[in-house]
Amino acid sequence: MNLTEFRSDWGRFDFRLKEYCETHKISKNKLAKAAEMQFTQLQRYYNNTIVRPDLTVLARLCYVLDCSLSDILVYTLPDE
Repeated sequence: MNLTEFRSDWGRFDFRLKEYCETHKISKNKLAKAAEMQFTQLQRYYNNTIVRPDLTVLARLCYVLDCSLSDILVYTLPDE
């Protein structure tokens, strides 16, 4: 790919928090409380509907879950 080429699709980030919590049997209520988040805010991360992720929230989630960001957030290349 030519680096000066214009791209309209840069790929996307997908939250895999739901899958992580289900695999590790972590309750959304307990996670929201431990990460000091409102349940509705956690729902947006959990359902991959968050529009503007907050780095502080991500840090709290990773800390509470004892995981790395790549465990709950995945970058997908655009379809070519």
